[in-house]
Amino acid sequence: MLFLYVFGDNVEDTFGHGRYLLFYLLAGIVASVVQIIAVLYSVEVLQSVPSRVLDVPSIGASGAIAGVLGAYLVLYPRARVLTLVFMGWIWIVPIPAVFFLGFWFVYQLLYGMLALELPLEVAYWAHIGGFAAGLFFGAIWRGRRRKREL
Repeated sequence: MLFLYVFGDNVEDTFGHGRYLLFYLLAGIVASVVQIIAVLYSVEVLQSVPSRVLDVPSIGASGAIAGVLGAYLVLYPRARVLTLVFMGWIWIVPIPAVFFLGFWFVYQLLYGMLALELPLEVAYWAHIGGFAAGLFFGAIWRGRRRKREL
């Protein structure tokens, strides 16, 4: 929810309320589909994984929030994110959004690859799918905005 609070308002301001709601729901749907495909793939490849893995519900909005992060990255590539850094003391450092969100995405991708081998309880592939959907819809919106400016 912190990520939605930090990044969501800017994306909503860019899209507008109605389009933001539609985008958020579409990103959540894409995230869910990607997670389902990843779970089915991992169960098919690893026959030793118990079938109860498919019985675990996937509940939450993290895939849709990841979509907001992807759209933010496309719409505000030069923005800086105030980040707590622990190095002896607690520092608040402005980090470029490209690095902050890039690090977050690589983290999700590494754990997503691990989730294909082990039954993890976090929907990392939903995060990856939602982020990719956000990149896609953000790029479309950015392209439309540039055409209007010309």
